Parts: sequence; C-alpha cells; structure tokens
Amino acid sequence: MSVQTIDERTVTGLVSDATAAPSMHNAQPWLFRYAPGTGTFTMSADLSRALPHEDPDGRGLHIGCGAALLNLRVALAHLGRSFGTTLLPDPAAPSLLATVRVGPATTPGALGDLYPEIRERHTSRFPFSERRIPTALRNTLGEAARLEGAELTFLSSPHLNAVLDLITDAEGYNLMDHDREAERARWTRNSKTDVTTDGVPDYAFGPRRRGGTAPSRDFAGLDAVRGRPTADFEDRPQLALLSTASDGPADWLRAGQALERLLLVATGHGLTSSFATQALEWSDLRWLLRDPVSGSGHVQMILRLGYGPRGPRTQRRPVREVLTFAD
Repeated sequence: MSVQTIDERTVTGLVSDATAAPSMHNAQPWLFRYAPGTGTFTMSADLSRALPHEDPDGRGLHIGCGAALLNLRVALAHLGRSFGTTLLPDPAAPSLLATVRVGPATTPGALGDLYPEIRERHTSRFPFSERRIPTALRNTLGEAARLEGAELTFLSSPHLNAVLDLITDAEGYNLMDHDREAERARWTRNSKTDVTTDGVPDYAFGPRRRGGTAPSRDFAGLDAVRGRPTADFEDRPQLALLSTASDGPADWLRAGQALERLLLVATGHGLTSSFATQALEWSDLRWLLRDPVSGSGHVQMILRLGYGPRGPRTQRRPVREVLTFAD
C-alpha cells in the first residue's frame, strides 16, 4: 500500500471521531499518534487510565480501545480512504494496540455508512419500554458482530434469569469491596463542581431503580444524589452477550470493534443501549455467564438493548491530550 498522507486538520477530526467511543467508566484509555511520513496511525493504551481493581487484566481497557479503533476505521471509510489495520503489531510492546495505515481513495461502502451514528450513540441508564426488538433486527446486529469476529446472543429464560442473578451477586460484591468502590468513585463526576472531560457525570447516572429486573449500573453507589428520581425499569429486559472464541488481548480488541459496530447499527435503527459489566469484573462469575448448553465462547460484554430515551452526551478529553504527531 502506497503512502497516503492526510493533513493535520483531517487527522485531528478523525481522532475526535475515534474518541467518541464508549469505554469502561468513560476512562478513555487511548493514545493516538500519526506519522505523516508513512501515513500511519498508531493506537496505544494509556495505562494511567487503567482500572486495576475492576479490570485487573486490562480486558475492559482493550475493549474500549477496540471500540475507538472501529470508529477510526468508520471515519476513514466515510472519507473514502482505504486502510490496513494490524492488531498488536509489536509483541515486545504490548501497550501498542494497533496500527492503521491509510491507503488510496476508495468508495465508502457499508462501514462508512455508519459514520452519522458515531455522534448519536450514547449510553442510556434510563428505563426502556417493553417493546420487543424484531427478530430481523436482532439478526442484523448479530451479523455486525460477526463481521468483526465476535458472536452476539440474545438471552432467553432460564439463561436470562441466571445472568440477571449473577449481575445482582456482582453488585453486592462491589459494595463490599472498598477498593472497587473507591475506584468507581474516582471516575464519577459532580457536574456542578468538577471538570467533566472524562468519567461518568452525575447527569448521566439515570434514575435509581425502584422496580423491574433490568440491570443498570448505579454509579452513585451508596451515595445520595440530591434531586435524583427513582423509576421502574423493564420487567423483561432484552440482554445480549457478546462473545469471542478465544480470550487474549487481540480477542478483546476484536470484541471492542464488534461492540462498537453493532452499537452504531443499533443506533441507526432507533435502539438505545447500556452495559452491564458487573459480573464480567469477577473471574469466578464471568465463566458462569456462558451459555449453559453450549458452554462455548468467552463472554466479553453484556448489553442491554431496547427502545428508550437516548442517554445524555458525556464529555471527551480534548484531542490535543490524546494525539501526537511523529516528526
């Protein structure tokens, strides 16, 4: 592939699009570098933004960075640029997660068509309606995941009930673990007093659950948020597991790309989404999430999907903090 450089303003816009991706606790654990001489982006893990208690192996960090990588690919495709992507290009540098080398002009294609949804996708911690997602749309979301090397499985009873029980167990474990509670508190923000360029601001907590069985991570923890309402959530939540065949860093990056691709597709079809990662953060619970019949695959994400209010936009770090240029 011949060298195809792009100007600094375009590079900045591309990285801004990439960083609209979701990440665990909105920690935004990514760093980008662009080398004009080779027309290559590199994406590295920002280990200062790791969560050592809730994400000790960095699995969630890799998933968030994979989601940002997918957004970068979508933005390049939208510009009509071809590209080549390599995951974990240097075994001696595990924090170097991916390279993307820009190539000649091409037609945008299906990936580029997802571009408008990058800025529309937001996590929603609000109640959804009981309206069911059509089978055809579920299949479309599953195909989006498969295109990135992952599998999406919508849950039905009794597996759904078992997963809900595991999430409840994990929430109880979290409340009893002072280190995890402190880590959660580190990444929550008071929008009236804090600078909110990362983390989860109080306006994005959503209401406290009064009834229903749908899982929604409560970033307030045991703290009281003045004026925060309560609400009934779904009695029949629509949960899906995102899984990969293997369970190493490259698989986590693929899972992140699959996650963001299916979320962009979901957004384009009017769906709202949130995550229920609590049980994934405890190794003794995570393996129990797998399908009890097949027992195959490694669960990387629990998704709650449905029809409901879009979540509020949460802030992102300025691009100048996450992007550098090679000489």
